[in-house]
Amino acid sequence: MIELADIRQAQGRLRGQVLETPCVESRTLSRITGAQVFLKFENLQFTASFKERGACNKLVQLTPEERARGVIAMSAGNHAQGVAYHAQRLGLRAVIVMPRFTPSVKVEGTRSFGAEIVLHGDTLDEARSHALRLAQEQKLTFIHPYDDPDVVAGQGTVGLEMLAAVPELDTLLVAIGGGGLIAGIAVAAKALKPSIEVIGVQTLRFPSMFNAVKHEQLPQGTSTIAEGIAVGRPGKLPQAIIERLVDDIVLVDEGDIEQAIVMLLEIEKTLVEGAGAAGLAAMLKAPERFRGRKVGLVLGGGNIDPLLLAAIIERGMVRAGRLARIRVSARDVPGSLAKITATVAEAGGNIDEVHHQRAFTTLAAQNVEIELVLQTRGRDHIAAVLDALHDAGFTAEEQK
Repeated sequence: MIELADIRQAQGRLRGQVLETPCVESRTLSRITGAQVFLKFENLQFTASFKERGACNKLVQLTPEERARGVIAMSAGNHAQGVAYHAQRLGLRAVIVMPRFTPSVKVEGTRSFGAEIVLHGDTLDEARSHALRLAQEQKLTFIHPYDDPDVVAGQGTVGLEMLAAVPELDTLLVAIGGGGLIAGIAVAAKALKPSIEVIGVQTLRFPSMFNAVKHEQLPQGTSTIAEGIAVGRPGKLPQAIIERLVDDIVLVDEGDIEQAIVMLLEIEKTLVEGAGAAGLAAMLKAPERFRGRKVGLVLGGGNIDPLLLAAIIERGMVRAGRLARIRVSARDVPGSLAKITATVAEAGGNIDEVHHQRAFTTLAAQNVEIELVLQTRGRDHIAAVLDALHDAGFTAEEQK
């Protein structure tokens, strides 16, 4: 088992090699959730993820022979970048095996650190098997992303820093993939403050640690926007620590994570990936559980594909009522469309898209169906635009 002393030693090794990231209160999120929320900005690390900590702690302890041969890792992205970056710093050869559908931002980020990239398999498990074969063939040292005591100890330094910055924390919410981060944090936090509650967060689509610890058999999906914690098989070492020290594991769905990503971007002006937003997603899903508590959230990473982010932002605008789709029925005569757009403009709506439909409609042949996508100020503003259209003599309704 990992002990507090191991994590303190890791902290000494990492000093000056990774960033001691800020852990500060978000007053706005505190007001929204009813808890006092403190954010640990691990997305500010050079590779935008906490994974640097475990990777660096492992690499600096390699023997001269291991350093000469080089290292290999399997990862969906963040561990890959952490290993590649610190291997480059230390002058080591690094081979990284990634699933074929890893987001391009993570693949290119890893390649930019001089690593040799091998895209193989559709899942982390397939990539892992291939990496282990290559390690044996080329005599490379395998750097596991979470099932390694040195890696777990490195990740545990996050917990040391959080409690040093905010000793009054009474709850920690930490995302779980393979379990290395929460295992290390739990060892540190429970040793320093036994009363603290440590809660893990997984997605409904990848509840592997939840199933293992709670002896459940929830089905596993094939994809999630939190691909950083899309792990089909939890680590044995982290699982043993989690069973002993972690108080609970909760599950969040895709919509919870999307909402958390948008809120962190809009409120905190900070970019997080799906896995990094899991802690806040858990608070948004069950705010009553955390109300009145001092909660620490780890923003574990900020490596998100720009196209995915754009889609999440747009969907978030729909949920908030700031992007709406309205269907308007009108007589198919000259000037109808102009009158509709003028009415929307006078009501303060901004038109994004117009779809003018004559053929695919059940309306009378003399009528036309017009679908508008509007930028609005919120739900009340949507209602005001609809009222203005009704007053102008049009039949109009919001399309969900």
